[in-house]
Amino acid sequence: MENNMNKVKLSKKALFRCWANWSLWSHTCYNWVRMQGIGFAHCMVSITKELYKDRPEERAEAMKRHTEFFNTEPEIGIICHGLAVAMEEQKANGEEVSGELITSVKTSLMGPLAGVGDTLFQGVIVPMVLAIFIDLTLNGLTSAPIIYAIVITAISVGISYPLFMYSYNRGRVAVMKLIEGGLLNKVLSTVNILGCVVMGALIASYVNVNSGISFTASGVEFNLQTQLFDAILPKLLPLGVTFLCYQMLKKGYSAVKIILILVVIGIIGNFTGILA
Repeated sequence: MENNMNKVKLSKKALFRCWANWSLWSHTCYNWVRMQGIGFAHCMVSITKELYKDRPEERAEAMKRHTEFFNTEPEIGIICHGLAVAMEEQKANGEEVSGELITSVKTSLMGPLAGVGDTLFQGVIVPMVLAIFIDLTLNGLTSAPIIYAIVITAISVGISYPLFMYSYNRGRVAVMKLIEGGLLNKVLSTVNILGCVVMGALIASYVNVNSGISFTASGVEFNLQTQLFDAILPKLLPLGVTFLCYQMLKKGYSAVKIILILVVIGIIGNFTGILA
């Protein structure tokens, strides 16, 4: 009975503020290092405040964990937030949920959910509603832009809030079943693999490094990038640069220092023609 009384239960107010802060500030301090990481951390403020009220060190650890790289579509991707909040609540109550597992779940789901969200919300709903109200505007309805903003906001709220609460409520049950069933290690291994797949896709999409070296031999021009690197493995250089950055992070280099090193390498590579 005493253990139950000591359990931390998130209030509806904290959950609502988490959802609202993400919906309003998902792209706060958006940058190439963390993408939506700061926005994610911002929405977790009300959550960690209640869960770790008298444990400042654990709260600081949780906030640091949620500033890591994160990028998804805001409306559908909020499923990640519901699950993360549920798992954070379990962790705060002493369950066997590690910070690594919480991060892995976020990382593995953000890509697939972004694909669904971009297709459904950004690719279908927004263009369809926008087309209707553009037509109304061209036909003389001067209030159409305002009505559009209201309608698209209502659709966003109607999608994101139910998904957030559903994933939070179901997530708690799912995590308990994983713990009680002894499947936690298998899930952790699986989501880590999925996370690696997602990160591989991000590398191919966002890291752009090409060699500018080419030479002529026996009257035939040979391009090092297209005829060697791409033939061996497309995006080989971006992968190499990513591993270089990873090694520097492991050695304690700050993100700012790594960026400066990459800028210097880029400038030298451009002037010498090594990089294109």
